[in-house]
Amino acid sequence: MPDVLHPARTTGGIFDQLDTEWAALCADTAVQATVTDWLVTDQLAAGIAAVTDSSVRALGPSRLLTVLRAHGDRLTDALADAVLRALLRRAAGRDRSATLAGRIIVQAMIPAAVRMARGQVRPFGGRSFDYVGHTAVAALYEVACSGRIHTRPGRPAANLALETLRHFLAQLAAEREELGEDLAVAEDLPDPLPGPAEIAGARAVRAAATAAGLESAGALLEGEPSRSRLEVLGLVLEAMESGGLSPGDGRLITSYYAAGSVSDAKAAAYAGTSVVAWRRRRSRAVAALKSSLQPAA
Repeated sequence: MPDVLHPARTTGGIFDQLDTEWAALCADTAVQATVTDWLVTDQLAAGIAAVTDSSVRALGPSRLLTVLRAHGDRLTDALADAVLRALLRRAAGRDRSATLAGRIIVQAMIPAAVRMARGQVRPFGGRSFDYVGHTAVAALYEVACSGRIHTRPGRPAANLALETLRHFLAQLAAEREELGEDLAVAEDLPDPLPGPAEIAGARAVRAAATAAGLESAGALLEGEPSRSRLEVLGLVLEAMESGGLSPGDGRLITSYYAAGSVSDAKAAAYAGTSVVAWRRRRSRAVAALKSSLQPAA
């Protein structure tokens, strides 16, 4: 599915640079040997070798990333949590191993950093995707090496993402404060007209949403939807494609967050249930959407 908000979001940017650097790390035999030694020491090598169908001698950063981004299996999730906690402990040190551990964590959490960055892009004040991407990555690395996350209960990836988001938004807010009134005035300016790529992306999202039953066929004949509406549709489609959200819950969310949506009372009556039950169902659907968009640990 095209990225309707940022169709060329990583071209030549920070995330492309990270991917290029990652490829070099994975090809470095010294790095591979170091990572393998870590896994053996932490008694994680056998589990990763089994999940990735590889020998212990062949383990390295790439196999580690496979486990950290795997999802959908409880055994795999438990292993990913253990691996990430081990990396967070190493990243809290002050040696070269800490730097490497922090770098691996950053690579594993890139999907979360991308989502954070694209949610904070603004057409004013220098808030380009690449700029906020740099800020998100810097916050992620700082939190990963802070030595605080691995001691917290719950899934470490979720804790890491939430703490990173808090630091990321605080940094952007501080920069906004420094810019002062000029930025406040700039925020009131209308958005620039969308370019051809953005228009094509928006049409693709609307067509996909219509095919999935999230939009009525007649909606395509109406005026262009807002960017926030397109973002909601894109997120719901992404969650449905990954299996994290059912079509019914997807329709519930997109119908609620639509212009001119019906009241809860009318929606509940149409569904043959109570208003309380209807709201609880919507809350569960929104929770499922948020969960599906969390980084896979």
